[in-house]
Amino acid sequence: MLIAQMTDIHIGFEPDAKPEELNRTRFRATLDRLLAQPNPVDMLLVTGDITDRGDRESFTRTAELLAACPFPVKALIGNHDTREELLRAFPDTETDADGFIQSAFVQDGLLVVMLDTLEPGRHGGAFCERRRDWLKATLAAHAGTPTVIFMHHPPVVSGIEWMDPDPSEQWIANLADALEGHADQVLAIHCGHLHRQLVSRFCGIPVSVTPSVAPLVSMDMRAISGDTPDSRALITTEPPTYALHRWNGTSLASHYERVSDWDVIAYYGPHLQPMIREMEREKGTG
Repeated sequence: MLIAQMTDIHIGFEPDAKPEELNRTRFRATLDRLLAQPNPVDMLLVTGDITDRGDRESFTRTAELLAACPFPVKALIGNHDTREELLRAFPDTETDADGFIQSAFVQDGLLVVMLDTLEPGRHGGAFCERRRDWLKATLAAHAGTPTVIFMHHPPVVSGIEWMDPDPSEQWIANLADALEGHADQVLAIHCGHLHRQLVSRFCGIPVSVTPSVAPLVSMDMRAISGDTPDSRALITTEPPTYALHRWNGTSLASHYERVSDWDVIAYYGPHLQPMIREMEREKGTG
């Protein structure tokens, strides 16, 4: 099974830009690359900040482009989104009994869990007691089933200070509580929000952040002060990225492709056949 992930598209950041806003151009390029790449995709998860202002028009425009996908598309909520308009644009989206946009399903022996980390009006993450209890119950109901979790906000500190959570925040403690005792079950937590690639660990579980489709956050880990603007770079036009998470029934592997132009310098023709055969021979598959 191959799960594609895009995150932080931020459609509507420049709604009046002509002929088209940069974020929409980057989204089109990323979607085109995903649809053209050679690996068959089973589903696409869009992990939050689909829009920049949570408005209906931006959600509608994004959903229209995603309708071209020949595989299911599932939307997660980010801090720039609104639950009402996300559910309107993606009417098949599931919610829990409390109305949070989170759900879980098993496919090919893998439990895929999607969490809601939105608190309206707050930039950082949220994970209240009701969401904690839902996750606890979901993991307990599928004990022993390999699991992957998708959520918008990473529960870890990257070192990019202005984007990081306070590790003592209650929502992080609630998430840790829900995950206690499940480090062997949960293979990975995949997030967005940071607008940069990151690998870390949380409660003994690997955490990965997929870079944004929208412009990236500059990799500057110096201390920053709200009282002292220092002209540092904050946002860059580094290429957008999407991820492919591959589950083969026993293990999970993640690949990240930056969307930019490049040249192919080697094609698999007869001149490279001996190399492939030798590699197969070494692995005992040839």
